[in-house]
Parts: sequence; C-alpha cells; structure tokens
Amino acid sequence: MIIITGAAGFIGSNLITKLNQEGFYDIILVDKFDTPEKNKNTDNKNFTQKIDRDDFFSWLDANQQHVQFIIHLGARSATTGYSKDVYDTLNFNYSKNIWNACIQYGLPLIYASSAATYGLGENGYNDKDTEEHLDKLQPLNLYGKSKNDFDIWAVKQKQHPYFWAGLKFFNVFGPNEYHKGRMSSVIYQAFQQIRKNGQMKLFRSHNPKYRDGEQCRDFVYVKDCLEVIYFLMNNRQHSGIYNVGTGKARTFYDLAANTFKAMDVPENIVYIDTPKDIRDKYQYFTQANMEKLRAIGYTKQFHSLEDGINDYVKNYLLPGKYN
Repeated sequence: MIIITGAAGFIGSNLITKLNQEGFYDIILVDKFDTPEKNKNTDNKNFTQKIDRDDFFSWLDANQQHVQFIIHLGARSATTGYSKDVYDTLNFNYSKNIWNACIQYGLPLIYASSAATYGLGENGYNDKDTEEHLDKLQPLNLYGKSKNDFDIWAVKQKQHPYFWAGLKFFNVFGPNEYHKGRMSSVIYQAFQQIRKNGQMKLFRSHNPKYRDGEQCRDFVYVKDCLEVIYFLMNNRQHSGIYNVGTGKARTFYDLAANTFKAMDVPENIVYIDTPKDIRDKYQYFTQANMEKLRAIGYTKQFHSLEDGINDYVKNYLLPGKYN
C-alpha cells in the first residue's frame, strides 16, 4: 500500500497515473477533496481509498501495518494570500508529523520541498543538505520559507526514516494543473492567453544583463518529476535532499514561442512592465544543479522544453484531457 498526500493536486494526481501504469493499484489518496476541479484529477484512476487530510493520522495509526511507502506532496503551495500560521500548520507541522510517523512505523518517505527555497539564488542552486548550507538560503515568500524551515528541521533530526528524500521541484508544468489558477505554470497561462486573445504577455526585463523575454527558468515537465520519484521509490540507498529540474535554464521567450508553435498560432508576444511590487524580488535566472541525483544512478534524460510543451499542449490542453 502506497500513500500519496496532496493526491488530488497537480503532481500527486499525475503520480497516481504513473503508479497505475507500473502496476500499483493499492494506493491511499490523502487530500481535502473539496473542489470539483481537484476531484476531476482523480477520476478514472485506480486506488483503494480517499482519506481527508485531517483524518489521516488516525487512519494511519489503525492501518500502518499495511503501508509500504509515504509520498508526501500535500502543501499550501500558493506563494501569497495566506498567513504564516497557515504555512506553519500545513507545510511545516504536518510534514513533521508525517516524518515522525515514518520513524515510528518504519516507513520510507519522499516529500516535496521546492526550488522556492533558493530565493534569488544568491547562494546558487546546489542541493546540499547540510544545516549550514540550508541556513544561508533566503526564500522570497512564506511558502518557500516553510519548505526551507522543514528541510532544516529534517537534517537536524537525530532520528530519520530509514530512507527519506526531499525533492526541490523547479518550475513544473504539465497536465492536471487546471485547478491552480494564478499559481499554474506559465505554459498553462500562455495557452489560456493565446486561445483567448491570440497573444502572450511577458514581463519586460528591468535588469540590464537580460533583454526582454530572456529571463530564464528551469522548466521541468511533470512526467520527468514522476520518473525521479519512481526511481527513488526503487532505489532507497541514498537519503537526502535532491533538486528536480532539467539542469538547463530556458528563456520565457522560448516558452512562449513553443506554445504558439504547438497551438499552430502565429507568434504574437507583447512585453509589459514587471509590477513594481515584485520587481525587486524578481528572479532572472534559475537552474537546477543535477549532479547529486545523477551521482546516485539516475540516468534518464529529461524532456526538452520543446518536447514537453508539444506533448502538454497537443495531448492535454487542446483536447482538455487529464492525465
């Protein structure tokens, strides 16, 4: 039996599909299941039971003997709009309880950290998991801080699950993010803008080192994230924190141009000023250092931005399909 928290969310619901494809059907889904949009993410999937996240720990106490693995993807992922208490409760304390339950019941754990922990990248994008390194990171928002706080707490613990991995996901895109609104990927937002107006708006650069549209991110297709999770499920030898990105930064222009191409719509990009309230904290470059994951034997290639966008747009967004 495999438990997925955040199972109705973006990465979690895609993971159910991946596990089903690999022959796993005894899966417990943990989430709030409180919106029609999120519930659609779990339609037509094979699983054993849905558990409300508030009831999860009492359920686990009664059923722990049947559980083989916990994959903790649930979190308050919005970067704005919530108080510190909300992030502390859902992202920090809930994760601590899962960690301790894995120790108590002898269960392996994979949990979602985030590249938001790196802030502006002042200290690079190296996934060292020492307290000294993590203490230096400067997240830009409460979401990133809550993720970094848990990473720090985890590496400081004297007791650990016998295997654990924290995954710092970079800019993930792909199917089943319909419910995320303004927190959806830029590719999803580009698709919506192009379909509605025939154009895509990108922020101008306010940094002389970058021309308009050449701000860079490490965009990673969700299907590649699933491959990393599945690899770690089956290779439980090297606990620690790992980046999950392509290791190759790409420009927002590349993203927009490839979305137009996949939609078979003429390219029409309009540049607008970056809002002043986020201009000073705007990231101009992110790129995952992937050496650590490669060093433990992960050899699969990641989708290029072109291939990921093409698959996402043509096979999911245009037909309105879920994965």
